[in-house]
Amino acid sequence: MHDNDELPENLPPSPCVGICSAGFDDTCRGCGRTLQEISEWLFMSDAQRRAVWRRVLAQGWTPRRNARRA
Repeated sequence: MHDNDELPENLPPSPCVGICSAGFDDTCRGCGRTLQEISEWLFMSDAQRRAVWRRVLAQGWTPRRNARRA
């Protein structure tokens, strides 16, 4: 995918589902992000965040449909 590929509408601000659990591969079982991606999320550019979103969605992560944040 290219950086300008569209992502689904109404994604939550992050893939986080509030269930943090990493195994031996340093990937969160709740959101599919690596521990490094989680720690850097607030500092990532929009392009970097879109790249992470694309990867976790391609790996089968399902967005929380009822997620609402102020």
